[in-house]
Formats: sequence, C-alpha cells, structure tokens
Amino acid sequence: MDASAGQAVTETEDRKATGEAPASLRAEHAAPDRLVLARGIFCGPAPKISDDLYAVAKGKVTRERQTLRLEKGASVNTNTYFGRFAAAYWQRWTKVTEVEVGMTLEVTGKVRVRLAASDIAGHRRVVDTAVVRETGRVTLLAPLDMYVDGGAIWLEIEALGGEAVITDLEWTAAAPEQVRPVAIAICTFNRAQDCANTVAALASDSTVLSLIDAVYVVDQGTDLVQDQALFTETQPKFGDKLRYIRQPNLGGAGGFTRGLYEVSGANEHADVILMDDDILCEPETVLRLNAFANLTVEPTLVGAQMLFLFNPDYLNVGAEETNLGKLRHGQKVAKALRNTSMLKKHQERRVDAGYQAWWTCLIPAEVVKKIGLPVPIFFQWDDVEYGLRARENGFVTVTLPNAAVWHADFYWKDFDDWARYFSSRNSLIVSSLHHDLDGKAITRQLFREIAEYLVGMQYGLAHTTLQGIEDYLKGPETLRDGGIEALAKARGSRSDYPETAKHPAATSPVSNAHLHVRRAGGEPSHPLLVLYKRALNQWTGRVIPGPVAVTREDAHWWHVGLFNHVVVTDASQSGVRVRVRDKETARRLLVRTYRVLRQLRKELPELQRRWRGAMPELTSRENWERLYGIDKTA
Repeated sequence: MDASAGQAVTETEDRKATGEAPASLRAEHAAPDRLVLARGIFCGPAPKISDDLYAVAKGKVTRERQTLRLEKGASVNTNTYFGRFAAAYWQRWTKVTEVEVGMTLEVTGKVRVRLAASDIAGHRRVVDTAVVRETGRVTLLAPLDMYVDGGAIWLEIEALGGEAVITDLEWTAAAPEQVRPVAIAICTFNRAQDCANTVAALASDSTVLSLIDAVYVVDQGTDLVQDQALFTETQPKFGDKLRYIRQPNLGGAGGFTRGLYEVSGANEHADVILMDDDILCEPETVLRLNAFANLTVEPTLVGAQMLFLFNPDYLNVGAEETNLGKLRHGQKVAKALRNTSMLKKHQERRVDAGYQAWWTCLIPAEVVKKIGLPVPIFFQWDDVEYGLRARENGFVTVTLPNAAVWHADFYWKDFDDWARYFSSRNSLIVSSLHHDLDGKAITRQLFREIAEYLVGMQYGLAHTTLQGIEDYLKGPETLRDGGIEALAKARGSRSDYPETAKHPAATSPVSNAHLHVRRAGGEPSHPLLVLYKRALNQWTGRVIPGPVAVTREDAHWWHVGLFNHVVVTDASQSGVRVRVRDKETARRLLVRTYRVLRQLRKELPELQRRWRGAMPELTSRENWERLYGIDKTA
C-alpha cells in the first residue's frame, strides 16, 4: 500500500471502533475458588489436525471435542502435545504448588485412572491413581515439587469392566484473589477471510469467549474483514466486546501496537494477547496462556508455540533466542526441539526463551507502562526488540509448551523477497539498541553475505539488503512515517532485477528442451576459499554455460555460482526464477557494497548512540498517535 492509500484509510476510519473500551476490560474480575489451567481437549479445531496430538486411544474409542467414549477394554492416554500438563513451567514460573485434575466419569464397570509424570529424561512414574466403579466426579492430585528442570504430567484411563464416558476434564489450581482482564489484538492486512476465520474460532468456544474481555481487529488493508460474511455472522457472539479499527498499513508493528495502545490506555493491569490473522487458532491456547499469566510470580510475557500449518504435527521450535552480535534472531535455545513431529517426541526439558514471536503472545499491560510501546519498524524484528527490552526491564518471557497455534511453514517462503529489506534494516536497528556491535566484525559478515548473493546471481537480493543498510545509516528519521514509504520503495525497486520475478515452471522464459537438472555435491569444507574461487570465475566468465535447472534444495551459492544461466525453483514450489550472470550489475553492486559498509563501519558508534537516544520518542504514545492520525485534542 502506498502512502496515499494509507492516508485514505485513516480518513475513513470507523471512529465508533475507537470509543471507550468494553466495561469488562476496565476492572479486574473476582476469581473462582479454583482457576482452570487447562481442559481436556480430545480433537483439533480442523479435520487436518491429528487427534493424536490431543489423546492416544487403543481399542474402540469415540471422541468429540471435550468428550471421550471408551468401550470395554479400550484405553486412552493424554501423554500428547496438547494433552500433557507442562509441570516444569508451572513449577518454575508460577505460584502453583499443586494441581488437581478432575473429570466426570459415566461408567458401567470398573475404570482405572492413573496420573502419570515424566522427568527430564522422559522416565515415567505414577503420581496418583483411582479405581472407579460408579458414575461421578473423580479428582486426582499432583504436587509440583519435582519438575524444575523438566517433566510433564498426563492421564492414563482404562475401561476395564465396561463402557466409560469422560467429560469436563479440567486441570485446576487455587485461584488468585482477582483475575486480570484479557484482550485479543489481531493485526491483519488483506487476509480478510483468514482473519474472519480466526475471529470465528475464538467465538466457537463459549468458555474461551467468556474469558475474553475485548477483541481488537486492526485492519490495515483494502480487502476488508468487515465485508466477510463469516465476520458479520460472528460479530453478535461478542456483544460489545469486539472493536474493529481501520488504519494505515503500518505493518505488524503498527497493527499489534494498536492493540497494546488501546488496552494499556484502558487498564494498566490488563493482558493483551497478540495474534496473527492467518493462523489456525486453537481456542484452548487462549485459556492456557491466560491462566498461566494470572498465576506467574510477576508480570510475564507468555507465548504460544508454533506448529506448522502444512505439516500440522510438526513443531517449529520449542523456544528461541538471539545472537545480536551476528544480527541473528530465531536461534534455537539449546536442548529445545526444532522441526520435530510432536507425535513422535516430547519436550521433556524446560527451555527458557529469550523472546517470543507474535504469532500468539500475551503481554501484560504493566510491561507497556514501564517500557513503552514497540518501535515503529513496520515488521520483522519488532517482536524480538520488544522481548529484549522487556527482559532488560525485569520482565521474562515464557514460551509455554502444550499451548500452540498453527502458522504457515517458514521454509515455503523464499529468502529472496522484498521483506529482506526490513530484515536487513531492522536487524541492525534492534542489535544497535540492545548490543554493542563490533563494526569490523559486522561489516565483514555483511560483506561475505552480499558476496554470496552476487556469486549466486541474486542481484536483487543484494540490492534489497543494501537498501536496508542504507536506511539504517539515515538514523531514526527513517522511521518517521512508520514504514509506508520504505515498503513502497523496497517492493518497487526489485523490478529492476529480472531474477526476482517468478515464472510458472512450464512456461518460463527458458526452453524446457534445453534444461537439465544439475544436482549439488557436498557442502564445501573451506567455504571462504570456495567463495573466492566462485567470485573470480563469475568475474572472468569461466563458468559452465547454461541454461541448467537447479532444485530448491540445491540452490546454494557455491553450486549456482558454477553456472552462467540457472533456472532455480522458488521455495514456494509455485514457480521458478531465472538467474543470468551479469558482470556489470555485479560490479555496480560490489562498488556500492564497499561504499555502504565502509560508511557503516566508520559511523556505527555514533549511529548506535543516535538510535538509542531516539527510543523514548519512537516508542511513546504520542508518536504512535501521530502515526495513527489520532487527534487527542478533538
């Protein structure tokens, strides 16, 4: 969206949406005697989700969302991703010292119930048992006293003497004196149907709906969520809780910040759950995040894990951290699972997060009050920066296992994309704010990365990366409009580089008869030496003439750099990109790289000082009101 389109949205904003917050958001609620920490859920929110993520059954078992029917001889256990209770996390971070798990059992014969647990190595032990012969409520107890470094708790139920029906399974603990209000903030841009589906998922669970005090849908697009029939049908279920806000396209940072802005302005003791528009939402996750946040010893950012949408039993990563000295985020915490089927493995060890991505993350308003709002960096690294700033101010982040949503798998998105501009620029901004960067090391690293792009004939990717560095060099003023101009420039200038265009594989500009797939060998043992050789050969033209085809998995710079003309499969598998050696373009980009990195190395200390000095103003409510076009004097 260009700047003029963004302004038009502001001028037609639904002012009713930004009126007073719902009454329930403005005060804490009286707590029940016991707080529900998690419920027994036995099948997923969509047919594509494996039931075995919730409970594993043997024998004849019929399941509904919160009901299990076992015929005689059948058994079920909840030693599963969503069925486990993450004891290590609850013992480490909350006031809870004992949990009860209760359920209603309708039986026609003997039923045995075991409460089992694991330790850090996955060894099983039995914590409590019950033998049931009559219909009624059954409760088992588990002290949280042996789980600091790892372990979980689950149920094992056997219908030994007849049929059994299990309902109303709940994990509970003594409640706090008051329960904090919680709001959901969903940021969306031209994913109207996806967003409507997410809102509908929240409304589909009456218990979860009763827990939510407000839902803010922040629409930054032109394909409007409010025009979706499903959204219109769902709205009445929320009563006065739903707030629909239109504003300029300020990226994820601007959309999520609007939710934080609205909620923290209404109540300094409310929690906000930030939630992506395009997730497959598990409503139970809202309940679990909310319960955990209400029982932490001090205000804590609580995040949901991400499961892959296309491969729904696979976990993205158990917890993430950063390596700011190398401008890296998304680094796997040691001992955490990554890209792992949760039907086959469990995360027994407790792993502590450095930050939480905002596909779904709960943020207490106390955090906003103390550290301010996010930095207006459009998207990429905004969640990282906020988590780092929170920790520096005494607020930890917990990524809670057994609470998750499904989000599109990252490896289906090509690295060579306009979003690389924001990743490049924002990695420098965030690292400058929270780490003392070594100019020599950083420029050396960036030079090598750009050299690899040039060797791989990804000239547009090199240009986009340099754009990001150049705008970082301009200092905080580059964030003046929240990213509208930067977005247009980053997307528009890529058309100058033909290899950034994607073509259908069957009708690409290269004749299919001339294409043969060339597979890559092993990764080089001396990559720096190989990079030098590939660069020299690309420069002198001593390369294998093409065209050749290279699959996505083989599209490494050290393989593609062997050739003159390469057709590379896009990561999305929806088409191909055509890379052709262009010495003049490479020369021009190399000169530009040298000039930009020399400036970066020279000015880095002063730039870090400027960026840090601008933080109070950048993250202030006044700055965001200016970006949103909110006139507080009106």
